[in-house]
Amino acid sequence: MSEEAIKVSGVYKDFILPHEKKDSVKRIFTSLFKQKDGGAEVQHALHDISFSVKKGEFFGIVGRNGSGKSTLLKMLAGIYQPTKGRVDVDGKLVPFIELGVGFNPELTGRENVYLNGALLGFSRKEITERYDDIVKFAELERFMDQKLKNYSSGMQVRLAFSVAIKAEADILLVDEVLAVGDASFQRKCFEYFRLLKKNKKTVVFVTHDMNAVREYCDRAMLIEKSKIVSIDKPSRIATQYTRLFNPSRNGEKKEQKKSRWGNEDIQFENVSVTPSQLHLNEEKIVIKVDAVAVAPVENPVFGFSIQNRDGNIVTGTNSQIKQLMIPQMKAGDRVTVTWKLDNVFNDDLYSVGLAATLDDGATVCDWWEEAAEFEVVNEERVPYVINPPVDLQVTGVKVEDQRN
Repeated sequence: MSEEAIKVSGVYKDFILPHEKKDSVKRIFTSLFKQKDGGAEVQHALHDISFSVKKGEFFGIVGRNGSGKSTLLKMLAGIYQPTKGRVDVDGKLVPFIELGVGFNPELTGRENVYLNGALLGFSRKEITERYDDIVKFAELERFMDQKLKNYSSGMQVRLAFSVAIKAEADILLVDEVLAVGDASFQRKCFEYFRLLKKNKKTVVFVTHDMNAVREYCDRAMLIEKSKIVSIDKPSRIATQYTRLFNPSRNGEKKEQKKSRWGNEDIQFENVSVTPSQLHLNEEKIVIKVDAVAVAPVENPVFGFSIQNRDGNIVTGTNSQIKQLMIPQMKAGDRVTVTWKLDNVFNDDLYSVGLAATLDDGATVCDWWEEAAEFEVVNEERVPYVINPPVDLQVTGVKVEDQRN
């Protein structure tokens, strides 16, 4: 496993759910001699799960509630053992799951820092050296001498998170801890994630936040009904996940093109990108599309994204980000959405994706991948995603301009 931090091979996990109530010693004793007659149900939490995570990789796991994500994470942490299959881990692992387990509500925050640190393998001296940084990160300076039972649940998780990040680990397992705390604390958590990525730490990240998946993950995996649906680029997995919550408008299992989906309350028409081929940095790219409301909608959001030939999204935005609000559209209303942006793109073929959603961030009316395309032809090609106009001057020596 020289290149793999984690390898999961053919893992199954079953739980026994008893239906017969055993409320006496006699019932428990007699049940030992009974045949299995339907008194219990087998729950298949994970079914034939196989994947690997490379060292230094930021790997996302997404799926709906009950799909098996958290069970899988606990399997990686060694909290659960597989019913069948095996999990191999190469390196010291710290789980950011069940944060605060081991905390004593009758002890103060200060005492619980030392207790939790001991559970993570710190000596008392090591905790003392890190104590001020832990408290500062958790933003709980005023509360450390209060009993933990007087903390809110969010305060407890912030304290546990702040202790856990001080552990020296090769692999980190993270389960939705970034949903805790106010905007300031969440910002610090994201900065910590960026530091992990910069330092090439191996991170397995379970989340419902698709923006975090797109920003941090190198690869991602979608789980549905205890099975792996796919492992792919984060942007593609994020799209597949969003589709799970957006059936067709009439609710039927309608066969749709993979490149276009949604509930169809709004539909795009007449998409154009001009010019279709760009040669100069001075040229503007104009994306224009009509959007027709098939049913009444409130607060629709219109957005676009641009991806290169390799399928990597290089830019995009939407009307919500631009702070342009459309309160409502009645059935039959038609709007024309026009985006204008500078041509700062490198030499390549690009495709434009369009999205009409509601401002809840989850309801998709029309999501159209590769709705249009354009090409950039640039003789001054650079090995980067963008190629903005750059003015170059060299003084002090004779310079030859080789441009025609």
